[in-house]
Amino acid sequence: MKTIEKILIWLLIGQCLCLCIVQLLLTEENIAKYVSKVVYYEGVTKGVITNILEVNQ
Repeated sequence: MKTIEKILIWLLIGQCLCLCIVQLLLTEENIAKYVSKVVYYEGVTKGVITNILEVNQ
């Protein structure tokens, strides 16, 4: 039982470390456009200005 607990603790530590590294990479604007695909979904990289339909005035 002790070995399983040690393995689970090391997996948890490794997962937290990976999460922190990825979060730090996503906060950097220069790196985020290569790591995250959100900019493609939002259309930020297209560089084309489109007409915006404003519903609430």
